[in-house]
This record gives sequence, C-alpha cells and structure tokens, in this order.
Amino acid sequence: MENKVILVTDDDQDIRNMIKIYLQNENYDVLLAKNGKEAIEILEDHTVDLLILDIMMPEMDGMETCYKIRERWRMPILFLSAKGEDMDKIMGLSAGADDYITKPFNPLELTARVKANLRRVDLFNKDIETGDVTITIDDLIINIDTHQVLLNGAEVHLTKTEFDILALLASNKGIVFNIEKIYNRVWKDEFFVTDNTVTVHIRKLREKLKDDYKNPKYIKTIWGVGYKVER
Repeated sequence: MENKVILVTDDDQDIRNMIKIYLQNENYDVLLAKNGKEAIEILEDHTVDLLILDIMMPEMDGMETCYKIRERWRMPILFLSAKGEDMDKIMGLSAGADDYITKPFNPLELTARVKANLRRVDLFNKDIETGDVTITIDDLIINIDTHQVLLNGAEVHLTKTEFDILALLASNKGIVFNIEKIYNRVWKDEFFVTDNTVTVHIRKLREKLKDDYKNPKYIKTIWGVGYKVER
C-alpha cells in the first residue's frame, strides 16, 4: 500500500519542517509549499491525499488558495491559523476547509487531526455501495452515493465534513447525537473536550440549508443534549 501524501503549505520554513518531521514519523510522504501559488502548482503535478494550509501567507493567502483548490480538488483541507475566534473558523470552513487548528498547536494533536481526516475519507469510500441511495427531508434531497444535496431542486455545495454530518443525522432520523458522538462518527477520532469544531460546522451547514436556528426545518437542536433530524 502506498503511503498517503500530505502537502504542507506555510510561509514559515521552521513550521513546515517541523510538521514534515512529525508526519514522516507516521510514514506519510510530505510535500512542502511556501505559499498558495506554489501549493496549486504542486497539486497540478502530484496526487495529494490531504492539505495542511496556513491562512496568513503572502502573495495568495490561505482563504483564496482554498477557494481556488475547491474548484478542482476534493481532498481534506486542514487550516492552520493564529486566529481562534469562531468567526475566523466559520470563514475558514466557508472557504471549503474540513478542519481547523489554531497556532500555536501541539504537533501530536495536528498529527491526530490528519489521521482522523484521512481515516474518515477511507471509511467513507469503503462504505459507498452500488445503487442510488437518497434521503428526503421535505424539500431537501440527500444522495449518499453522489454526495449531492438538492434544496428545492437547486444544488447545495457542501464540504465533505458538512455532508458527512448531514448524512449522519439524516440517516438516523429521530436519534439525538451529542457533539462528542458526532465528532466520533464523522472524524473517526476521540473528541477534544475544548473543541468547538462540530458546532461551527453545524452553524455553517444550517446557513447553507437556510435552516433558521430559531425554527429549524432540518436540523433540530435538543438543548443540553445534541442535534437530530426528525422522523
């Protein structure tokens, strides 16, 4: 089995090299880019399984790079940022990222996030069966096989993580999932107690589905418990 290929994009050479060492210790092949333009050039010539992308970079910042990459590629993208506010995370996820980690970070946590995102992709690919599997919630149609979501006949463009959360809840109508269970099932990893990644993803998912959080049509909040899709 070939090693997974990780592309690390950061304008700080020390950070690039440090991440490379930790990932190589986990038997990943690592490519390095110092800015977004260079990252896109590498993607043109190499198959990359996951991209680690710094937000604050010269020439082409991480947000713009992410938008351009999402026009052509669908590998998981993990953002690195010195900003940890929810709004910054929402902006990053809106650009098409699947995960977000704040600087300064623990390299072991970063490695764990990389493993979780790659494992999620592998398990999703194994779970796809032949045939057309669709879930309908009022005027929302979710096609599990094609990864397509239609709202009132118009396609809704979700990131892979947003789709996985929606598919999890929609496939288990009536069942309440707390944040930890969602993280365990979607990221295939242990939940970090201080991590609000799930909440941010659901907030963005609701925005894309035009699902009013005060009177939600699709994703219901069970206060103090978690989230569910009604039967």
